[in-house]
Amino acid sequence: MRPTRATVLLTAGLVTLLGTPAATAAETPSTLYVNSREGSNCADSGPGSQAVPYCTISAAAKAAGPGQTVKIGMGVYPEALNLDRSGTPGKPIVFDAELADRMPATSVKSLTITSASHLVVRGLRPATVRVSGSADIELDRLRTSSSRAPGVIIGGASTDVRLTRSHTSDVRIEGGSQRTLLGRNELVGYEGPPVTAQDAPGTVITNNRLVNDCLASASVIGTSTGSALFNNVVYAYRTAAACPDGAPATGIEVAPTAASGTRADYNLLVDGETSWLTAYKWAGTVYETAAALKAATGQGEHDLLVPSAMMVVDGNDGSPIIDSGDPTAPGVLPTDERGFPTADDPRQPNTGKDGGYIDRGNRETQDWLSRASVEIEENWAPVGTTVTAKAITDTRWGGLTYTYDFGDGTDPVITKDRTAAHVYTKPCECTVKVTAVTGVGVKATGETTTKVTATGPLTAGFTTRAVLPDSDNPIGYTRPLTYEFDPRPATAAPWPVQRVAVDFGDGRYEHSDHMDRAYTHTYDRPGDYKVTFTLGDKNGSVNTVTRNVRVEYAPSGYAAVEPFRLLDTREGGSLQAGAPTSIVLPVGLAVPKHPLSGSMAAAVLNVTVTDATQDTHLSVWPSGQPRPITSNVNIKAGGTASNTVTVPVGADGKALAQLNAGKASLIVDFVGYYQPNIGRRFTPQNPARVLDTRTDGGKLGGGQTRTVKVAGVGGIPADATAVTFNLTSTGTTQNTHVIAYPDPAKRTATSNLNPEPGVDKSNQAIVPVGPNGTITLYNNTGATDLILDAVGYYAEDGKALFTPVVPTRLADTRTTGKIAPGATTTVAGIPANALGAVVNITATDTTGAGFLTAHADGTARPEASSLNTRPGVTVPNHVTTPAAGGRIAIWNSWGGGNHVITDLLGYFTQD
Repeated sequence: MRPTRATVLLTAGLVTLLGTPAATAAETPSTLYVNSREGSNCADSGPGSQAVPYCTISAAAKAAGPGQTVKIGMGVYPEALNLDRSGTPGKPIVFDAELADRMPATSVKSLTITSASHLVVRGLRPATVRVSGSADIELDRLRTSSSRAPGVIIGGASTDVRLTRSHTSDVRIEGGSQRTLLGRNELVGYEGPPVTAQDAPGTVITNNRLVNDCLASASVIGTSTGSALFNNVVYAYRTAAACPDGAPATGIEVAPTAASGTRADYNLLVDGETSWLTAYKWAGTVYETAAALKAATGQGEHDLLVPSAMMVVDGNDGSPIIDSGDPTAPGVLPTDERGFPTADDPRQPNTGKDGGYIDRGNRETQDWLSRASVEIEENWAPVGTTVTAKAITDTRWGGLTYTYDFGDGTDPVITKDRTAAHVYTKPCECTVKVTAVTGVGVKATGETTTKVTATGPLTAGFTTRAVLPDSDNPIGYTRPLTYEFDPRPATAAPWPVQRVAVDFGDGRYEHSDHMDRAYTHTYDRPGDYKVTFTLGDKNGSVNTVTRNVRVEYAPSGYAAVEPFRLLDTREGGSLQAGAPTSIVLPVGLAVPKHPLSGSMAAAVLNVTVTDATQDTHLSVWPSGQPRPITSNVNIKAGGTASNTVTVPVGADGKALAQLNAGKASLIVDFVGYYQPNIGRRFTPQNPARVLDTRTDGGKLGGGQTRTVKVAGVGGIPADATAVTFNLTSTGTTQNTHVIAYPDPAKRTATSNLNPEPGVDKSNQAIVPVGPNGTITLYNNTGATDLILDAVGYYAEDGKALFTPVVPTRLADTRTTGKIAPGATTTVAGIPANALGAVVNITATDTTGAGFLTAHADGTARPEASSLNTRPGVTVPNHVTTPAAGGRIAIWNSWGGGNHVITDLLGYFTQD
C-alpha cells in the first residue's frame, strides 16, 4: 500500500524565503510602471504611471520607496541596473518583470545590488548578478546570459540573500556572507563548480539541479559551517573527451573547515558516464557511495546514486526523482522554477521523508494534461432521453475535476467522475463542452454537438440544389448537370438514421449507414427524374420519400475568348457517317487567358465541314446523350460549309459530332463559352447594320483586312465585351474564307465564313470587342463584299443569362407546308419568359434565291437577313434573335418558297 500523503510536511520546512508577509489591504503599496516598447508613451521624467511609464528601470529605481512595486514591461533595456535603495521590514521594494510563458524575457546588461536591504527582483535576464553588503534580498526567476564568467556573485558579508527558481552559471557565495539560500534553480558549471560557498556559513542549497563536468558540482569550502544540501539532483556529465586529465568529477565537496554542523540528505547524484563520478569528498575523505558517507559521517542516508540520466533529469515516469525528497528540508519552496506547486504522482510510492512527496531537483513533476474531448452516448435522441457525456483526456494521473456544460442553458455539472448524465427538455442542436482541471489548475477543454429532436415518427425528406462552380475558385471542375440532395434539413428523425438509400432516378444508386452528408450526383442528360430517399433509424422505423426533380443546365454568362483551333481531322483522317467523333472541350483546364473557365456549361464553336464525298449534314450534341434529329452544318459534295454551333457540355466534358452520310473533314474552332457565375450577360436586339462594303469602302480583297467600329454604334454600348453578328458574304470572286477577330495585330488561325462565287452565304459570329471598340475582318483570297448585322451584345450591365439546352427541334414546315414568298411562320416552344433564343434555322427545298429574317413574334420585322437561301441547296445558320411570349417569327423574302426547320439551342432569361 502506498504511504498516506503527508501534505502537512510540505509546510514544515518552509521558511520566509519568497519575501516578507503580504501587507494588509490598507497597506497595499502603490505601483510604478516601466515600459520602453514602441507606442508606450514612456518618459523617465514622468510619473511612472501605467499611462505614462518610465522608459528605464533605473529611473523607476531612483523613485521607488518601501512598499512599492515596479512593474517592468517585457523588452530589452540596454542599461546596467544598479540598485542601492532599500525597503523596510515588511515593506520591500519589488522589481517585477513580465514573464513570457513562465520564463524571464526582460533583458538588462547587468544587475548590481550594493549596500541595500529588503529588495525583491524577479523576472530579469541580466548578463551577470552581483550582490555586496546587502541584506534580505530575494532574486527570483532570473536567467543570466554569461556563459564564461560567474553568473551570480554574493559577497561583501551579505546576509539572507535568496536566489530562487533561476537559471544561471557558476554561483559564488563568498566574503563572509551568511544564510544564503539557493532553491529550485538550475545551476551550470562552466569555469568552476555550479555553486561554490566559501567562508559563507549557513548556506542552504535545496532542490536545485546542478550540472557539471570536470569539477565538483557543489563545493562548500572555507568556513562555510552549518550549511545544508538537500533534495538536489547532481548531474555530472564528465567525459574522457571533455576532461582528458582522467580525474573523476566530484558530486558534493565539503571541506574540513566547513564540515562542522553541515548536513546533506535526499540528494540524487547522476553519473553521466559510469565510473567518472566520485560521489563525495567530505572533510577531506572520498566516499564512493552514500552508504559509506552515512557510515562515516551520519550524512546522506537517503541519497541516491544512479548511473544513467535518461530517466532522471526531467522527472520522467518511474524516475527516482519523483515523490522522494524531504518536504521538511531547510529552504523548501512551495513552487518549482516554473511556478508549479508540489504535486503527488498517485502512480508512484511516496518515498520522501515521513511519506512526503516533494520531488528532488528544481522541477516538480506534474500531471500531463494538454487535451480533452467529450463523447456523447445517445448523441441523437428525442427530448426526454437520458444522454451521457464522457470526458476523454490525456491525463496520466487521473483525479481530475470535470465541468460539463450541456449547452441548453442549464447549470453546469461539476464532478470527479469522467461521465455525467443529462435530460434535455426541448429540441436543440446543442454544443456540449467539458473542461478538465488538474489539482494544480491546468485545464483542457473539448466539445462536441448533440442533436436533441422532437418526439414523433421518422419522416424522410430532402432538399435539392444545383451544384455550380465558384466564381472565386478556378481550381477543379464542376461538371454541368450536377445536383446535391441533402436529407438532413428536411428529415424529421427522432432517433439516429442508420440506413440511407438514394435512388437518383437514372438507374444509379448510393447507400450509407449514416445520415451525415449530402449526396452529389451528375446526370448524363437534362430531364425529369424521380429521386427517392429511403431512411431507416436505430429503432427499425423506415420511411421513404420520392420527388420529381427537373435537371437542366444552369443559366450562364458568356466569356468571349481569342478563338483557337480545337480539332482538324484533315491532319488525322476524315469523319465517316455512323461513327461519332469526340470534340474534347477545354473543361477542367484553363482556356488561355481565362483561368476560371474550368466548369463551362456550354461551348460556342465555329464548325467547318469540307471535302464531303456526298451531300450530307453534320449534327453536334453533348456526349453521353442520344443523337438528336437536329443538324448544324449542311454540305454539298466537294464543298465547304461552316456554321456557329452552341452546344452544351456533356458530363465527361465532351461534345459529339456525326455525319449523316459519306465522309468529310471536320474543323472545329473554339470561340467562347457559357459558365454559371462567370462572364457577361446578353442583351438581344433587332439586327442593326454596322457594315456593308457594297456602300462603304468596296470589296475586301485577298489578304486584306477591314477594322470596324462596333462598340458605341448601332445600339451597342461602349463597354460591350463581345458582339453577336450575322456575317454575310456576296459578290465573291473565288472560294475563300473570312476571319472575324478582336485585335488587328493578332489574327487568329480560325475562320468564320467560307464565301463562294455566285453564292450569298451567311454565318453568325460572336466576336470579342478589340482595341478602341473595334473588330477586324480578314479575307483570305479573291475579293468579296461583306455585310455585318449586330443582333446583340454581351456587357457587364447586359440583361439576360443563357440557359443551354440539348438541341431540340421546335418546328419543321416539311410536315405543314412551305413558307410562301413574303409569308411569315411563327415558331413556339421557347420558355415564355425568354428575352431571346439561340436557334439553328435551316432552309431547304428552296425554289428561288432570297433570305429569311427571324425576330420576336409580334414585333416589327427588321430590314436585315438571318439566313440567305439558294435554290436546290440546304442552308443552315446559327441565329440569335429576340423572342416574345415564347415565340419567334421567321419571314421569307420574295425570292421563292422555302421549307424551314428550327432547332432550339438555348434561350436567354433575366433573373
